[in-house]
Amino acid sequence: MKNNKLPSRSKNFSEWYNQLVIKAELADYAPRRGCMDVIAYGWTLWENIQRGLDRRFKETGQEDAVFHLFIPMSFLTKEKEHVEGFSPELAAVTIGGGEGNCINCGKPAKLKVYFARTH
Repeated sequence: MKNNKLPSRSKNFSEWYNQLVIKAELADYAPRRGCMDVIAYGWTLWENIQRGLDRRFKETGQEDAVFHLFIPMSFLTKEKEHVEGFSPELAAVTIGGGEGNCINCGKPAKLKVYFARTH
């Protein structure tokens, strides 16, 4: 970026946030389209945020859960039948044996739990 001024937060929050993260050297654009690599200081900050949130969640009785990174493409096909205008936000894995799988990128974990238990 040629100038050091951030874009307007109120006019374009997404661009403001991306530029803020880059200028603070918390992350940088990755060689993969649509991705960013978190840099060491950014990762340390993220770990501190996680610890704080984890402590607060546990104080309210929340429990941790781990979900599959890969979900079957058939789950997304079924979602199209249930939600009008559904558009998955994911990267598809085309090699891996058996049914095609997708990498979950941004969909809430509850969605995966729902499908694993109801389909």
